Amino acid sequence: MNSTSLLDRAGTSWGPGGWWNPKVACAFALALVFLCGAASGALLMDFGVHNRHRQPALDAPAAKALYLEHMQRELNLTPEQSEQIQSVLDDFWQYYHVVLSSSKERVEQLLNDDQRQKFEKMLQQQQPK
Repeated sequence: MNSTSLLDRAGTSWGPGGWWNPKVACAFALALVFLCGAASGALLMDFGVHNRHRQPALDAPAAKALYLEHMQRELNLTPEQSEQIQSVLDDFWQYYHVVLSSSKERVEQLLNDDQRQKFEKMLQQQQPK
């Protein structure tokens, strides 16, 4: 019986000169892992999973409701307390909005036209989607 395998007789070898080159196999495995990670990331981004962990803007209605619910649950507030705290929080959010708006106007006054456009883009990118 001959000691050569069928693969050797067919001209295919597992050695460095054949199709099973360890360097090629390693490069192929790394490329496959990278592509699988990229595909998984793209799918997760497409399904919006990354947005679930992002907190809504402080003055967004969703954030206001979440914060009040958290306070009601953790502090065991009575309905009267909840109503009063809601009023205080509304005052705070109104104040926050005024301060934010005023600060934005003050910054814009310091910028030239090109910088102002870039600043607006920066602010738009920070808005929750």
